[in-house]
Formats: sequence, structure tokens, C-alpha cells
Amino acid sequence: MIPSLEPARLLVVDDNSVNRMVLSRSLEQEGHLVETAENGQEGLEKFRTGTFDLMLLDIEMPIMNGFEVLESCLNDVDLRQIPIIMTSAMDELDAVVKCVELGAEDYLTKPINPILLRARVNASLEKKRLRDEQRKLFRTFATKEVAEELLRTGFSLGGKQVIASVLFADIRSFTTIAENQEPAESIDLLNQYFSLMFDAITNNGGTLNQLVGDGLMAVFGAPMFFDSHREKAVRAAREMLEQLKVFNQNQTAQGKAQIRIGIGIASGTMVAGYTGTQSRAIYTCIGDTVNLASRIEEYTKAALHPLLIDHYTRLGLPDDIKVEDLGKIVFKGKNQAINVFAVI
Repeated sequence: MIPSLEPARLLVVDDNSVNRMVLSRSLEQEGHLVETAENGQEGLEKFRTGTFDLMLLDIEMPIMNGFEVLESCLNDVDLRQIPIIMTSAMDELDAVVKCVELGAEDYLTKPINPILLRARVNASLEKKRLRDEQRKLFRTFATKEVAEELLRTGFSLGGKQVIASVLFADIRSFTTIAENQEPAESIDLLNQYFSLMFDAITNNGGTLNQLVGDGLMAVFGAPMFFDSHREKAVRAAREMLEQLKVFNQNQTAQGKAQIRIGIGIASGTMVAGYTGTQSRAIYTCIGDTVNLASRIEEYTKAALHPLLIDHYTRLGLPDDIKVEDLGKIVFKGKNQAINVFAVI
């Protein structure tokens, strides 16, 4: 195996000072950086606050035993990605099975053979390196949230019902703008515009879902749910409009055309998941709420307001976000009128 170019940061957790010293010396001789903790609680606190590549964890300890530490790490999205090797004088099958079920990477019985220790640590670090590379690759082609969902649950076509907020945004009269400039200028304009819009969306916890021409769709609250999805969606939209002001100032300074956008937001139940084929798929949201958000975005043209939301989105906003009631509108494909609000 090719050794890592950089030393790994390891945490040794054991209530026996001699064990801590022996393990630390063996690992340091391999070029690793080692920290220690003398009980489970101290070890878990260090694990959470430090940036470690691996933990060697004793089972029988005071205050908090190894099983409890392992279970806490299993329930932590960030810590569960870091390999943990259990070290114990217990050579019982039940203990080994329990450790594996709680997410342990490996199990070593005391007294620990130095050669076996080196082999198990190197193997665990190599697995972590490969997982880190996989996570990096996923994030290159998908949002952070979708990447983490893929790593956690794996890929499968289909979806599940969620409650979230959907945002649609579109550039007004982009076709006319594109007709009056070179294609390269249009692409450059879109790249700069989308860069600003993406930042506003991701800064507020949103997941960019689709890009269609000069339009975009983003979802807030899926694949990872959060209670403030309605507020976050509206704050992202307001930030998008603020970013657009700066963008247009730069356009004017360069003698280029300014652009206007319309944003529509709807919140409620929808189906979120992967659609396509086993070889090519995208993460998306479908349903009546998604269609409504698209209709509301289109209505910004007639309403002469750049940012419109539905009633359910309005219910999730704090008092500092002011709205104007535009009344009830019957949208295409809807049997009942929808109360629409303009965000001031």
C-alpha cells in the first residue's frame, strides 16, 4: 500500500494510561499525529471539536463506555464518516457483533499486536480516503445536500413525499436581449448571473434543482428537511434581487443591457427523488406545489412585482418580512383561487 503523503490525525481513547502510551508510541512511529483521551466522554468531545481521520476506542471505560461513544458517533452525520477501530480485552463474539452493528470499522483484541495494528489502521485510513474522494466527486456533479443523501442512503429511482418550498426564477425578455448581442456575450451574461443567483440560494440552505435556458428551479427543505424552509426560500429570493441590482450596475458601467427577473415561491407537499434511468438521473421535485410555484413566477409579469409567494409560504414568514396581499388568483390548471402575496 502506498503511504499517505500527509500524516493522519488519530485519537486514542482508553482509560488505561499504559495502553494509551503504548498505542500512541506505535502510531507515532508510523508518522501519525496522535491525541489521547482517558474516558469516553472526553474522547467524544475531542472527536467532535477536532479534525481526526480515525479513532481507536476502548470499550470498558468509566463515565461513558465505548459502546455509548460509538452509538453517539453513528447518530452524528459528520462523525459517522470517520472510521473507528475498537480496542478491548473482550474477545467475545457478541461484543464484536455489537461494535460492527454500531458502525465500527474494525475490532482489535488486547494486547494489540503492533504489526496487526499498523495493518488495520492503514486499511481503515485507505477506506476513508476513498470515501472522501467519492464524496468530493459527488459534490462536483451534485449539490452538497444531494451528495450527502446519496452517500447516506445510496441511489435508487423513485421518490418520497416531503414538505418543502420551491422557487422558480426567470429572466424577463432574455430572447430579445440575446438577439441583440453575440452568442458568447449571452453565455457570459448567463454565467455571471447564475453565479450570483446560486450563491444566494445556497447561502440560505437551498438546493439548485434545474436549469432550463435562462430559468432556474430551487428547493428548500429537501433532500434535507428544515423547519424554516419557507423563510429561507423568501430570504434567498430577496438576496437574489439585491444581487441583481449589483449585477445591473456593472452591466450599465460596461454599456451592456440590464436584466429583470421574476421569482415565484410556493410551499407544501411534493414528491422528491431521482427520476430518469439507472445510468442517468436527476434529483427533482414534482407535484401540484411545484406547478403552482411555476405559475406564480409567470404571474409576476402581470402583477408587476418581481417576487410573489403563495399563502402557505406567507404563513412561515417572520414579522420583519413585509408582504402585500394581491388577492386570490385562479391559475391555469387550478380549480380554486390561490391567495397571492407580493414580498415588499
